[in-house]
Amino acid sequence: MRPPFRNAVIVSHGQPGDPGPQQQAIEDLARAVARHDPALPVMGATLAMPGALASVAGDDSLIYPMFMAEGWFTRSELPRRLAQAGAPGARILRPFGTDPALPGLITAKAHAAAAAQGWGAADTTLLLTAHGSGRSQASFAITTALADRIAPHFARIVTGFVEQEPFIAEAARGLTRAVSLPLFALRAEHVLDDLPAALDRAGFAGPRLDPIGLAPEVPGLIAAAIRGYILNLK
Repeated sequence: MRPPFRNAVIVSHGQPGDPGPQQQAIEDLARAVARHDPALPVMGATLAMPGALASVAGDDSLIYPMFMAEGWFTRSELPRRLAQAGAPGARILRPFGTDPALPGLITAKAHAAAAAQGWGAADTTLLLTAHGSGRSQASFAITTALADRIAPHFARIVTGFVEQEPFIAEAARGLTRAVSLPLFALRAEHVLDDLPAALDRAGFAGPRLDPIGLAPEVPGLIAAAIRGYILNLK
């Protein structure tokens, strides 16, 4: 039976001041997801690129939010943006940050980085860094939930945020045998500028991993989420 959707659209925030590179990144991700046979054509759009969402989304689109947190933005702002783009009936999946495979992926990446340093998991601290917000607790909540879920696999889990306490620089200060893993979907301004600056201020000397959204396993996770949603409709 033909799926009741014409395409899947991976949506990210993008970067308003310079939308081109992030739009290219989300289109590259969409192509990588398509190679894993998600059962639908896959497109990518950032909200920061003018006209991008309207050019690929319709009422018969399946929207995959490439966001870490599930909160006001995914439940209110994204539907509003879709309505503005002429796709008020598009179906929105749960965001990347809620994927049930994510804790295992985070653990595997951090363990590999620790092993490369000659550290055992029981001796390793994992520093999870995230956006955070002074207005919403969504980022804090999902980061804390992930930390609790994977805590048994490390000596210690420490969390730090860009926009709320505990800030990254204070969370990272004094850590030894520690791996830093950013809970960000893509490599954008916070990951390129704020995170390394905060780690430098803290004197953080451990491995600094790429954002979890850039892991090579992620396109397969997204494709599986899209495929699974379609199969559950049948």
